[in-house]
Amino acid sequence: MGDGVASGPGVRAAVMRGPGRIGVERFPYPDVEPGAVLIKIEYSGICGTDKHTFRGETKQYAGTPHEIDIEFPLICGHENVGVVAETGGVVLDSEGVPLQLGDRIVPAANVACGSCVFCRGGFPYYACERLEDYGNSLNAARPPHLFGGWAEYLYLLPGTPLFRVPDELPSEIAVLTEEMSVTHGLDTARMLAADLHGPRVGETLVVYGVGPLGLCHLIKARLLGCGQIVAIDRLPHRLEVAGAFGASLLLNVTETDEAERVARVRELTGGLGADIVVDATGVATALPECLRLVRYGGTVVEAGAFVDMGPIGINPSADLCARNVSLLGIGGERSDFYLPTMRMLALNAKRLPFEQVVSHRMPLERAAEAIELAQGNDSMKVVFAPNTVPASA
Repeated sequence: MGDGVASGPGVRAAVMRGPGRIGVERFPYPDVEPGAVLIKIEYSGICGTDKHTFRGETKQYAGTPHEIDIEFPLICGHENVGVVAETGGVVLDSEGVPLQLGDRIVPAANVACGSCVFCRGGFPYYACERLEDYGNSLNAARPPHLFGGWAEYLYLLPGTPLFRVPDELPSEIAVLTEEMSVTHGLDTARMLAADLHGPRVGETLVVYGVGPLGLCHLIKARLLGCGQIVAIDRLPHRLEVAGAFGASLLLNVTETDEAERVARVRELTGGLGADIVVDATGVATALPECLRLVRYGGTVVEAGAFVDMGPIGINPSADLCARNVSLLGIGGERSDFYLPTMRMLALNAKRLPFEQVVSHRMPLERAAEAIELAQGNDSMKVVFAPNTVPASA
């Protein structure tokens, strides 16, 4: 439910005060410390994690050194694209070029400490023991408050990786960069297949859950040259979009049972099962089925469980060891994938129907409606356009 619309001077932001409670508030325009950057947000996406938070499912990174319970008040939004409004002195982009006012950038979703054992060991930056997350651990109680993209301006702390958007890449595609950078599990799965003497090209792929994260995996697979692609979901519109991006078999979980879905995938693959199965459902109970959809020696990529939804039961012998199956857990996006991802998207922006991905652009004043919309059949990717003010506001 909404908590009203703030009026008066200051920076507008959509603030969650608790589960199901969000409304527009205003914060002071911040002073920018040395090394920090303030960007004016063009688009900020609604992620599956944000939907969990809105529902009160707030435990993240369970079982890791940086397990946290998200605290309110919170300005969500970690999938962002915007233009540089101010810098605290000379600040460099990811390629060492000084940023100028008006430059269009995508900031990383997280800030790593750079000194813990995982940072020193070269792990992906989301493994950091003292990770700070925009729109998650960084909440609105901490000055200067503007640590999420669901606001007119986003304050980026010193040390945040910053990536310049190619001129030919529209912002409504660039806003997908963070989510597309989570798809590095596909690259790893292909390397695992090669190590086990499996195919490097022509893979059959199942994406279970073709919301925005699953669709990004499907798009990445298409660009990598994967052969047969299967999309599984419960929402017809999402399956339609998956078909537009090249999925050759569409299975609706409300119209099929597990046995039928497994049989259809095996029929498509000559009785083997898929080379790679991606679980992007965000629902823990989907994983056992994914293990049954994959072939002997294949890989299951678990990329949908960023929030703790509880344990499930699997059989280590029948599901994993006896079938030589690899299970790959992906804990977030890799910062070194941001720039290659944007360049890949720019090269293919006119080749694939990207106009079908961002389905809705919403003002901050309709935040509660936007979150509900993002969970329904009539949308794909819902983003905020925070500097759009409705005539009635």
